[in-house]
Amino acid sequence: GLQAVKAQLQQIRSSVLVAKAQAQAKGEEAALGLGTHFVFYGNPGTGKTTVARLLGRILKELEVLPEDRVTVAERAQLVAGYVGQTAIKTNQLIDQALGGILFIDEAYSLAPASENDFGKEAIDTLLTRMENDRGRFVVIAAGYRDEMQHFINSNPGLQSRFNSFLDFTDYQPTELRQIFDYMLQQRGYQLQVSEEDQQRINAFFEQMYARRGEKFGNARDVRNALDQLLSLHSQRLAPLLATRPEHPELFLITATDLSAWLAQTPN
Repeated sequence: GLQAVKAQLQQIRSSVLVAKAQAQAKGEEAALGLGTHFVFYGNPGTGKTTVARLLGRILKELEVLPEDRVTVAERAQLVAGYVGQTAIKTNQLIDQALGGILFIDEAYSLAPASENDFGKEAIDTLLTRMENDRGRFVVIAAGYRDEMQHFINSNPGLQSRFNSFLDFTDYQPTELRQIFDYMLQQRGYQLQVSEEDQQRINAFFEQMYARRGEKFGNARDVRNALDQLLSLHSQRLAPLLATRPEHPELFLITATDLSAWLAQTPN
């Protein structure tokens, strides 16, 4: 999934590599400070934080940033409850992020809800530091698509500072199934079911996708579904462990587990 996001990351990498080669050809030192800040918008569970960490590694590898550290923050880490304290709090967080990436999740929550909202102070401080420390760190503002578009459009300074937009679209049913299989494998489990049951699992994720709402959880919803399946597996195995601690189905998901799981799913 995320083909458009991957293409944009590759474009960034290509631009930096060409800039370095051009500078070398001229006998100059490449100015690699990245003046780009990003908006990641999309529903939860689409990999925004994961991609931020990958971007950090890419920029460090390309010597754009000295570190691949990603400082993750939300409104609570930026906004204080008293006049004048928000700027101090925001500056301290930015100081921690220098040399790497500052990832602000649900950044739209900083948009002032009223004249007395200190979120505006956080935004103003952030904009000042993005200009004064240009090239020393990268800011990624992330959140739901509509809310983030409104957030960026609410302030001319935000519009001018953020110049790269990555759209994290919802995963397709086949991709949700791949995420499910990957998570299952990561936890050490195997599926021991028929081809018909495999198709029933595929149908489950097709229904999950078809019923998704405006704030679909994507991989989070897959993880929750898997947790339910593993819980049912544990309920079936637990009574058997008293007489057989090393049960052969300890890490096997069978048709029995699958049927119990699907029975809990609304038609």
